[in-house]
Amino acid sequence: MKRPFNFLAGMLALATLTLLASGTVYAHPGLEGVGGGFLAGLTHPLLGLDHIVAMVAVGLWSLSQVPKFRSMIPLLAMLGMLLGALSAWAGLVIPGMEFGVAMSVLLMGLLLITLARMPTSLGSLIVVLFLFCHGQAHGSEMPSGIAPWAYLAGFTVATLGIIYLARRAGSLMAARDKHLLKGIGVAIAALGASFVIG
Repeated sequence: MKRPFNFLAGMLALATLTLLASGTVYAHPGLEGVGGGFLAGLTHPLLGLDHIVAMVAVGLWSLSQVPKFRSMIPLLAMLGMLLGALSAWAGLVIPGMEFGVAMSVLLMGLLLITLARMPTSLGSLIVVLFLFCHGQAHGSEMPSGIAPWAYLAGFTVATLGIIYLARRAGSLMAARDKHLLKGIGVAIAALGASFVIG
């Protein structure tokens, strides 16, 4: 039983270091000092608490879905992020996108609390829509003078990494007690509500 606990301890340490490195818990801190398109893209999701929490929620919630849909979720996340970023680069301005990002955190937390098993069509739409909001935010906040496709690759890798790590940690927790996942869902929903209100 030591290996799961070592893995979870490592995950908590990584999350703590990431938050400390950001120097802030604001949703979208600046990227000053981060050089290169790929590195900027890789770093951006890790410096936004709303992005980290949303991806963790997606990864944990995916565990309660049927195997076929569960295997699709990372690809759907990539699709939503890509569409959102491309829409921002095309000059599409969607009013209230930050509110959409905040609501995605709140709603993903609620889905995690219930461990709701969605039909594949509805669940796919939810994942793409939520990740579209995050992709729009990433795309609109891309620093000037960097390669867009390298930036896109960076934040895609970071997003998938968070989802898969959350899924791995969640499977270990679920093996012990599914109420642990629901408890995390409560915390995520509460954080999402604070984003919406604040």
